Amino acid sequence: MTTRLPHTQRSDARDNRERILDAAREVFVTAGLEVPMREIARRADVGPATLYRHFPTKELLVAEAFTEQMHACRSIIEEGLADPDPWRGFCGTVEKLCELQAGDQGFTAAFMATYPRAVDFTAIRSSSLTAAAELIRRAKTSGHLRADIAADDFVLMIMANNGIHAPSRSARIAASRRFAALMINAFRTSPDPSPLPPVAHLIPALLPPGPNPLCSTIPRP
Repeated sequence: MTTRLPHTQRSDARDNRERILDAAREVFVTAGLEVPMREIARRADVGPATLYRHFPTKELLVAEAFTEQMHACRSIIEEGLADPDPWRGFCGTVEKLCELQAGDQGFTAAFMATYPRAVDFTAIRSSSLTAAAELIRRAKTSGHLRADIAADDFVLMIMANNGIHAPSRSARIAASRRFAALMINAFRTSPDPSPLPPVAHLIPALLPPGPNPLCSTIPRP
């Protein structure tokens, strides 16, 4: 019993930590960063003392959740690079990154605004951009990616995807999937006539009551 107890304690501690992080990520995405620590402990099914033992401050908890999000992004790119088919790896990376970001629902932006100096993500961002550039190079070599596509276009795609607004998380992800398909079609050397993912109906969510702002600049006859 004495030889197994330390291992069991370490295992329980790891399980508790993962439950806390899973609960924190979910609640930060759905309810924002202002959720009390006690609510996170309740959702993770641990006591407040256990929560504070792993994460003494809320800033540390949020920073760890953010760091794992960044590593998830990098893992998607590495998975694309590991694909023996460069074009399939590129397309899969675009699709998964857009969906990951759609599920983020502003968590990254809120974290950076609230805790701007909590994490030095310069190295992670630099290595991710280097990996993305290699992903692009391999896709070009395959002959499927346009020769004039640059890493900046990849970043532009991510920025545009981040601007998708929808009334629900599921609608946002659906819109992001269609956007990813549109971008892949724009990136490839020749258009793909296969059907796009279903349309995400966003217009009611985007347009406020009153005159249609999309037409407000059209002069009246």
